[in-house]
Amino acid sequence: MSSGRDRRSGGTGTAVESRTKARLAKPRMYKVLLHNDDYTTMEFVIFVLQGIFHHSESDATRIMLHVHKNGVGVAGVYTREIAETRIAQVEALAREHEYPLRCSMDEA
Repeated sequence: MSSGRDRRSGGTGTAVESRTKARLAKPRMYKVLLHNDDYTTMEFVIFVLQGIFHHSESDATRIMLHVHKNGVGVAGVYTREIAETRIAQVEALAREHEYPLRCSMDEA
């Protein structure tokens, strides 16, 4: 039985409002790459991988050896802002220790 009142216009019933949920696109991810050089020590690269990229000692050693043998290796994959921050941290630390360690990013 209907009371004659429209439920959507302030009647005694409950109004149901349908909302479309906006889907956010996943952010683009970027690989942070370490580049091999003839001067930066293996120990310093491991130090960087552990300190800045939070890798375990065994993972840091594995990545460092990959960089040493192949010329370049992935230190991590992050959103653009985080990748840029990590690169700046690596470059600042390398300059502080007088190493020419280069770091770059590439879309994942």
